[in-house]
Amino acid sequence: MPDSQVHGALVDVLGVGVLLRGDSGIGKSETALELVTRGHKLVADDVVRLRIAPDGRLWGFGPEIIRHHVEIRGIGILDVPDLFGPDAVASESPVDLDCRLEFWKRDAHYERVGIERPSVSLLGVSLPSLTLPVRPHMATLVEVAVRDHLQRVTGGSAAERLDRRLREDGGGGR
Repeated sequence: MPDSQVHGALVDVLGVGVLLRGDSGIGKSETALELVTRGHKLVADDVVRLRIAPDGRLWGFGPEIIRHHVEIRGIGILDVPDLFGPDAVASESPVDLDCRLEFWKRDAHYERVGIERPSVSLLGVSLPSLTLPVRPHMATLVEVAVRDHLQRVTGGSAAERLDRRLREDGGGGR
């Protein structure tokens, strides 16, 4: 049973669990998707459930009903294993690094040297935390739009399958 949940995405990058957080529409899902295209693993998108393991580490996973799906504005719901294979996802991951995404601000101070890392506490567990200014990476979105199009042409739609699952579940899986 999870102890808490946060709005964000969780990606396993080289064995490091990266929690992507930020305002709605900032690009968390798009960033997670770009990392998947580079060979990393999606753990959760939109809702990340958190729990503390017996060893005191923070772990994250997605709700079963929406697990391994991402929603990309302009494209829709995508099933990551369908598009990138089963190795593109993980059921859970430790949460080791917090990355807060925000729109780039000309006058903001962003860390440029990185000698000291700020931290954030989630469920009483301290994690290093970075604030990253967002810049778009449209090539990844175009490539994923093509993958989704090809999947739909051959008869599959992640959005329709997930909608069917949600209707069958009655919305209780979240």
